[in-house]
Amino acid sequence: MTNSLSADSARVGAGLRIGVLALQGDFREHLRAVEATGAEAVGIRRPKELDGLDGLIIPGGESTAIDKLARAFDLAEPLRERIAEGLPVYGSCAGMILLASDIADPATDLSGAPQQTFGGLDMTVRRNAFGRQRDSFETDLDFKGLDFSATDAGVPPVHAVFIRGPWVERVGPDVEVLAQVEPAEPEHASHAVPLPGTARIVAVRSGQLLATSFHPEVTGEKRVHELFIRMIRGEA
Repeated sequence: MTNSLSADSARVGAGLRIGVLALQGDFREHLRAVEATGAEAVGIRRPKELDGLDGLIIPGGESTAIDKLARAFDLAEPLRERIAEGLPVYGSCAGMILLASDIADPATDLSGAPQQTFGGLDMTVRRNAFGRQRDSFETDLDFKGLDFSATDAGVPPVHAVFIRGPWVERVGPDVEVLAQVEPAEPEHASHAVPLPGTARIVAVRSGQLLATSFHPEVTGEKRVHELFIRMIRGEA
């Protein structure tokens, strides 16, 4: 089951210019999801393209590759600066890793230097926490902040797809937990960090920053993007 934008909210993004970091990963799916809200969607590859944005999305993909390419394209430092200055940003999967202040298990390059992040969210994430590609799974999540989509039966759950997704192991005092995978699904845990007995944080928000470890852009679940648009507008 998917949850697309309602007829009333399909133009919620009208008048906004939303960038999608287009260095690597599933940025095309995010561009389409942004366009579905009525906003202008712009692929971002150069520092000057950050000018005039109302918000930015960092897509899923390989966090190490996005990190390296952002530095190669001289985007990393401008992104850190814009995020610190208050640019609204939504990161999914690899994007969540790149918004984290700390990585529990950072990859290292040939010189032994750990991968870098853009920061912004006071949290510690663990990469590939739910396992390898073959351990990908789908589940329904209770997701805070989606009251705008409520029906007579309440707020429908978010159908989430996890593909080598991270989870959040620590959040700072200003980071709100929006969704968790409950320990009823131990078969989806990695061998290194068993899931039973502990709910795993998979969606967070702090101010104008939003992050999920799953991929709403691949399921037709548009409400996470709508939440981000509403955050930019000050409506959520």
